[in-house]
Amino acid sequence: MLDTKFILANLEQVRRALEAKGADAHVDLEKFAELDAQRRQAQAENDRLAAEKNKLSKLIGPLMGKLKAAAGDAARAEAQQAIDALKAQGAELDARIQEQAFAFAKAETQQDRMRHWIPNVPHESVPGGKSAADNPVVRTWGEPKRFEFKPKYQYELGEDLGILDCARGAKVAGSGFYFLCGDGARLERALVAWFLDEHRKAGYREVLPPYLVNEKTLFGSGQLPKFLDQMYYANEDKLFAIPTAEVPVTAFHRDEMLAERDLPRKFCAFSACFRREAGGAGADTRGILRVHQFNKVEILKYTTPETSWAEHESLTADAEALLQKLRLPYRAICLCTGDLGFSAAKTYDLEVWAPATGKWLEVSSCSNFTDYQARRSNLRYKPDGGGKPQFVHTLNGSGLALPRIQATLWEHYQQADGSIVVPEVLRPYLGGQEQIEKQP
Repeated sequence: MLDTKFILANLEQVRRALEAKGADAHVDLEKFAELDAQRRQAQAENDRLAAEKNKLSKLIGPLMGKLKAAAGDAARAEAQQAIDALKAQGAELDARIQEQAFAFAKAETQQDRMRHWIPNVPHESVPGGKSAADNPVVRTWGEPKRFEFKPKYQYELGEDLGILDCARGAKVAGSGFYFLCGDGARLERALVAWFLDEHRKAGYREVLPPYLVNEKTLFGSGQLPKFLDQMYYANEDKLFAIPTAEVPVTAFHRDEMLAERDLPRKFCAFSACFRREAGGAGADTRGILRVHQFNKVEILKYTTPETSWAEHESLTADAEALLQKLRLPYRAICLCTGDLGFSAAKTYDLEVWAPATGKWLEVSSCSNFTDYQARRSNLRYKPDGGGKPQFVHTLNGSGLALPRIQATLWEHYQQADGSIVVPEVLRPYLGGQEQIEKQP
């Protein structure tokens, strides 16, 4: 969430962010500024009326003493009349104060509703553009593999080897759900364990988060209100299935005050992820490229504003290191203003080459949210040198998302006989197994 002062001082910059991120239909910035003026005017009038009421209250005390000391009926009547007049003025002031309090609350509520739809503004280093077609490639690693035979698609390999069953997944849950079987399930477990071990070596604290969260938690990470229609919701319990571990882990220290000396705080978390929107019909919907439930390891940091951009590069490098050790060719792209997420100030996407599918597939999205999520989550730190508490900066990335890693790994490491070679770094997690062959 953006600070009101920042919004009012940077209306054109905020307007561009609204247009680029498709939120301009929900926010009228002129109305936002008008509501802020109404809110400030109501507060000022409330303060003036309260001061006036305070003066009246101070006048009543001496008159009460005068009433008690009055010797005759006439004197007592005069004192009482004066007291009643002051009380009547006080009652009128109370009514006017209440009116101003109502006007303040109404303007603030309407302003907050708008602010909830205002996205984070892109960092100055983010390239301009309207869509993913405008995202520049900032670096590449490895060379796409060439085969002496016609490579199979990920869904063909999965079905032929008996490690993927989409038909039974659809039978028990519906389209967009699947079973991993035998060595496919074991490979998934090996990847998760290896990812978490690598992140722990890099200083991330492992946590296993809840898979269901409340509305406040989703609001804090910026998922609500914009992405409500993409959530799975348990109405009776008022809980949402998480779309990513970023959501609960961002809220881990919500409404807390951290110490600067304890920053950065680094977390890694494995979770299942649930998303209603899985894309339209087409080749991407076959197999496990676009699904409603999938596993993912997330890495997340809380940092100071001064260190967040260096930490963003470091977090992205941590995700890239996994791809390099798996020896999967990839590229890093910087999302342009028109493709940037709602809460992000800057994002690098890591895309792995799937040789049979013939596409670059996103397997990680590494973002710096600056203080946007922290303001929504009331997540602050106290500077070591003293001074006013500040909001932390939050950063997160996939480290990594499992379905597309599995898909690209199968395609990249497939052999002419249809088997799949297990990457060397994963073999210790599979009891030394070097190859995945057709399951019995």
